[in-house]
Amino acid sequence: MTPCLRPRANRPGQDEAAGLNQDEHAELERLRTEVDELRTQKQPPQKRRRRVSWRTPVSALLIVIGCILAPLSVIGVWTANQVSDTNRYVENITPLIHEPAIQNALTDKVTTAIVTRLDVTARTNQAADLLNSKGFSRVGSLLKTFSGSLASAVTSYVHNFVHKIVTSDRFATAWVEVNRVAHHTLVQALSGSGGAITVSNGQVTLDLTPFIAIVKQDLAARGFTLVNSLPPIHPTIALFSSKTLVQAQTLYRVLNDLKIVLPIVTLLLLAAGVYIARQHRRALIGAGLGFAASMLVLGAALLIARGIYLNSVPNSVFPSDAAAAAFDTLVRFIRTALRALLVLGLIVAIAAFFTGPSVTAVRTRAGFVKAFEWVRSRGERHGVSTGPVGQWTYEHRHGLRIGAVALAAVIFVFQGRPTAASVIVLVIILLLVLGLIELIGRPPAKPEVAGQPG
Repeated sequence: MTPCLRPRANRPGQDEAAGLNQDEHAELERLRTEVDELRTQKQPPQKRRRRVSWRTPVSALLIVIGCILAPLSVIGVWTANQVSDTNRYVENITPLIHEPAIQNALTDKVTTAIVTRLDVTARTNQAADLLNSKGFSRVGSLLKTFSGSLASAVTSYVHNFVHKIVTSDRFATAWVEVNRVAHHTLVQALSGSGGAITVSNGQVTLDLTPFIAIVKQDLAARGFTLVNSLPPIHPTIALFSSKTLVQAQTLYRVLNDLKIVLPIVTLLLLAAGVYIARQHRRALIGAGLGFAASMLVLGAALLIARGIYLNSVPNSVFPSDAAAAAFDTLVRFIRTALRALLVLGLIVAIAAFFTGPSVTAVRTRAGFVKAFEWVRSRGERHGVSTGPVGQWTYEHRHGLRIGAVALAAVIFVFQGRPTAASVIVLVIILLLVLGLIELIGRPPAKPEVAGQPG
């Protein structure tokens, strides 16, 4: 059995005292070194204690709060632009009069109001009684027999005539003017200050008296002067339930106070979350995807709100197709904005991913660089060179890229009403500009290595 050597930690002086020559001393030192290495390998490596960083949870919390506030910011801006601004409100409400469902609902309301006040059957019976009293009993009886048919004929005539008026350009102009005047009333209703928009039988109603005046005037001009003897008519059309109005008033007050603060706070929270994160690019990807997801949530909330609104208005009060057309028209700008912001969030996430260090991103960028280099070299072979401009562009390429992205961001912010299509077009133009910077930029020639052919 081979004995286990345990070399002593002798010093050189001690080795010489032990009678070891120089070669034996060197061999002993080698053995000591090997033993030390074996001892080091046998000792289990100490586990490094991972420090718990506060940045990751704080960053995630800020980004989540920013994504939650994003839909509220969209609604707040819409409330400010579409409700508080008269011109934008009129622009929003104008297409309603061209919706067939709205035209039919208005036609039925106005026709019913006029025919009810005319009461053709009662007037026909009065005329028949008068004829009977004058001795024309046969004619009176005949007239009373056809009173129902006569009333139906008058109703059909008035309905057709009213429909022509409602679908005319004159009525559309009156619709715009009436709504422009009524805009202040709507704001009063939402702010709880009262106004001509009233609550009746649990429904918020809109007075149609101005439109009745137009119809009466046109009917009289066509020879139907009987309408001039009618008393004042004030028909109304239900918009939504009073319970919904209370909810809308509460939401309006809150969002009207936060319509400027919410978007700024949302952007600051998202930016702070990305800045605090240990890995900025990964946080930016998460913020972009979270922002896009919040827009999807807003779209789903609009669908739910649409169902609640349609169920709150009885079909006998306001036809369901007309109510659906009214809701879809009023919220169309919200839908346009959320689609644009959804596309923007996805683009930010995609851009952050492809500028990162992943294999896919690196290979994609390398592919584009090689493609630009190939195009540039082909051009130079044919005598097309960017010259000093290309050298300057290459030296300042980082600043030019930042400037192009900043300019695209400014255009998006001041675009006024961006759409998904406009965002995509803006991104395509930005990519073309970035590609042009890469194509024009001419890197300096590489120095030739000695011994290699030029």
